[in-house]
Formats: sequence, structure tokens, C-alpha cells
Amino acid sequence: MDRRGDIIRFGVDGWKARFDDGFDAENVARVADALGVVWADAAPGATIYVGFDTRHGSREFAQLVAGIVSAYGLSVKVSDAPCPTPAVAWSCACDEFAYGAVIITASELSCEYGGLLVRGSDGGPLPRAFLDEVEQAISLVPAKDSGAFEECDLVGPYLDHLATLVDRGSIAARRPRVVVDAMCGSGTAHLARLLGSLGCDVIEMHVEQREDFGGIHPDPRDPWADACEQAVVAHGADLGLLLDGDADRAAVVDEKGNLLPARVIVPMLLGNLVMSHGAHGRVVTTLTCSACINREAERLGCETTPVPVGFSRIYRETLDKDVIMGVEEYGGVCIPSHLRERDGLLVCLLAVEMLARSGKTVSQMTAELEGQIGTMSYARRDLRLDPAASQAFRNVLPGLNPGDLAGKTPVEVSHADGLRAQFDDDSWVLIRPSRTSSVVRVYAEASTAPARDALLTAACDLVKQGI
Repeated sequence: MDRRGDIIRFGVDGWKARFDDGFDAENVARVADALGVVWADAAPGATIYVGFDTRHGSREFAQLVAGIVSAYGLSVKVSDAPCPTPAVAWSCACDEFAYGAVIITASELSCEYGGLLVRGSDGGPLPRAFLDEVEQAISLVPAKDSGAFEECDLVGPYLDHLATLVDRGSIAARRPRVVVDAMCGSGTAHLARLLGSLGCDVIEMHVEQREDFGGIHPDPRDPWADACEQAVVAHGADLGLLLDGDADRAAVVDEKGNLLPARVIVPMLLGNLVMSHGAHGRVVTTLTCSACINREAERLGCETTPVPVGFSRIYRETLDKDVIMGVEEYGGVCIPSHLRERDGLLVCLLAVEMLARSGKTVSQMTAELEGQIGTMSYARRDLRLDPAASQAFRNVLPGLNPGDLAGKTPVEVSHADGLRAQFDDDSWVLIRPSRTSSVVRVYAEASTAPARDALLTAACDLVKQGI
């Protein structure tokens, strides 16, 4: 959120702000009022879905939104309990009368933040033009009318559907022991319930609904994943599964307590989709994704399409029917045949299915994959600049065309999303200014950590020279 006085600005998929800096009932009501105006004008009488997570006041905010939107003559269905973002998106996508959805969540952000995400009729992100129109419709004082809405179960039918997407027989036969850590978020109890119904022996962590998330960030990466990693080893589990705060993103821990990076788990999932589910088509990745994903896609005979950072770019590609997977750099995965949105619970189910069918351990599958496509070392550094320096670098960035970085000559330099230099050994480096803050993000990947770090250092030096 960019708040100057009473101005509310949307990010890429909605509005997020700290509770002590604007995310309150008054401003939530203002945004809901604007959504009601725009939706009622575009689709009078349409159905709107509303869901919420486990954060401070989320249920109350959701009911506030539902009442205001309903007052514009729209039919509103509200989840009767905290629910995953993909459950709301799927419910919307399956309803021919639905026109959009609102989810009260700040996803993986810490407990100090609230958020209001907006989705379209197919459960996917909405175009910038729609968000701009809503911004323009936000009034200083919202209408005070409130209409009736229906509370319903958005999770049960969604979980039943997910169970049909995997090989239940193989899972039941293996009966894997699984540690589930929903990080006190909206996936709490739901993933464990589903896995238990499929025959898994489930140990669930962070089950209590705590508005402070038990002191962790609901973000499935280290250090917040430490407790799950330790629990997998302590319980002798076959794997661990983590979900972020709104369950649209997941992570996997092997039986030795190692958190699998996206460069490992995504190729594994892709292999399972192609070999076990018969999927074939394009894989869409952001420019910051690991080269390992491209290698596995090529090995499986799948074309890859790189796009600039941002899930909305992946979403637009999924509108073509040939996309079988969309991937973000930190493991957000979209399976368009199910939903044109990321779904962490489906990722977890596919990981369990993959384990059950393989007859191997996760670490054995990792070693097998790396034997086929090799391994890479991936990292990111953030350079925090003052606003003037950040703008100065943005100005010079389009003209930068380095002939050498860390002693390596690029075979391709692209300015599609910042500056990306590709080298002939699959290593690469990307310099990308943030769209919302005075930060320049530098990503690099190479066959070894020292080679990767050399590229990161060279790219950071290039930024400093540019300003």
C-alpha cells in the first residue's frame, strides 16, 4: 500500500498494509465499496466469493466486505471458516454465475500486516486496468449500507476435488508418515485432514490459531521452516510439507530434514505430471527461475516459456490451453488444468503421490534427479538504495550491456525485466529494480557457489557503477 493521506494504492493483486498504518475497518470498507461499485456496474446480480485467513480480525473484515458488496445487489458467498486462497479461487472458478472473489489475507507477510486480495471469475488475478478502476472508485467515506450474504463451506468441496487429482491407491498402499506445518495459516487442519483421508500417518504442527503465528513468519523457507525440518527427523517421517499463510505456496522437506529448493522440487513435480499423469505442453517460468527447471523440461520434451517476474505474467500465458505448469522462482506452482492460480495444497498432494509411486525416499529421488540434470547453486542479494540513487540506476539500466561479468562473456543479454545475462554453461545473473521500493534485486545461478557468488558480486558492482 502506498498511503499519502487517504490514498490507497493496489499492488499487483490487491492491497496490503500494516495494521498500524492503514489496514483497518474504515479503509477495508472503502475498498469494498469501490469493488461493489465496479462489479455491480460490470455484472449486475453476479456472485462474489469472500474468504479469509487466520490473521487479526480477518473474519470480521470478510463479513464487512460481504455486507458492503451485497448492498450493491450482488450475491455474496462467504466462507464459514478460515480457508486457503486456492479454495476461494477454485469455488469462484467452478461457479458459472461468479464474477470475482475477495480474500482477506496478507499471505506470507508477518502478523503485523493485513491484506485484501482480489480475483477474477476464473480464480486468477485481475488485469491492472481493473485494479486501477477500483482505485479510482475509492471514496473518502464509503457507503454505510450493508446487505445480506450467505455463509457456506468453501473448503470441503475443494478438498474432495483435490483428492480426485492424485493416485489414492498408491498413497494408501505406502501410508507415508508426513509432518504437516501450515504455519498457523489458513491451511491449518485442512491439508492434514485431506492427507489423513488418503491413508497418510500425519503429524501436524502449529495447529493453534494464533494471530502472532507463534512468533514465526508464515513463509515456508528458512529460518521459519526450521521447526518442521527438526520434526521430520524427530518423528522419522518420510517427508515434511509446509504451507504459507494463505496456502497458495508450499515447500517440501526430505526425510533427512533438508528443505528442498525450488530447483529440485519443481523438476520432480514436472516429471510426475508428465510421466504419471500424461501431461504434455509448455512450462512457463519467470526469468528468475532455476535453469534446472528448463533442463528437466527439455529432458521430458516440454517447451519452456520465460516471462518477467510476477504471477500475472504466468497467468496470461495459461490462457492458452497448452500450458501444463506455471512456476515462480520461490516455488509458487500453478497447474492450469486444475486452477489458473497457485495452489500449495495440490503441490503437497503431488509430492506425496510422487513419493508413494516411486518406492524411494525423497533424498534418493533428489539424487536421481541431479544425476539426470545436474545441480546448480542459486542465490539473491538485495541492494537498498536511497530513492535518488534508485531512480538514477533505473535511468541508466536500459543502456547497460556488459561484455564481461566475473570473467565470463554473456551469450545473451536481455532487458525484458531489468538486465539478464545468460552464459553458455547455463549460469546467469539478473539485475532487477523493485517496482515498489528503492531496492535493486540481484539474482544469480551457477554450477558452484563460488561461481555464483562471483556473478552476484560483479552484478552488484555494476549497479554501484551505474549510480
